[in-house]
Amino acid sequence: MASDQAFVEYVIGQLKSLENITPKKMFGEYAIYAGEKIVALISDNQLFVKPTPGGRALIQEPVEASPYPGAKPCFLIQANIQDADWLCQLIQITAAELPSPTKKQRKP
Repeated sequence: MASDQAFVEYVIGQLKSLENITPKKMFGEYAIYAGEKIVALISDNQLFVKPTPGGRALIQEPVEASPYPGAKPCFLIQANIQDADWLCQLIQITAAELPSPTKKQRKP
C-alpha cells in the first residue's frame, strides 16, 4: 500500500526547521533526504529512520522493523513523530553519522 501524500507532507512539516530535507518518491513510497543522504523512508504511512548508534541512544529502546520485505531493519518512529523538536534532533544525529554517498562512475 502506498503512502498518502498528506502523511509525507506532515512528516516534512515536522522537519521544517532543518535545512535540505526533501522527500523523493521511490517505488511507490518515499525516501527522506538530508542533503545527499537518505536518512529515512516512508512506507505504508509509517516513518522508518536509518539506524545509527546516536539514534539508538536518543530513542533508548527503539522498535526495529523493515520498511518493505527484504530490507534491513530501521527504527520505526510512531508516538514521537508528533514531537517535532525530538524528530529533528533524531534526523540531525542520523545525517551526521551516516556516510556520504559514493559517486558512481559512468561506464564508457
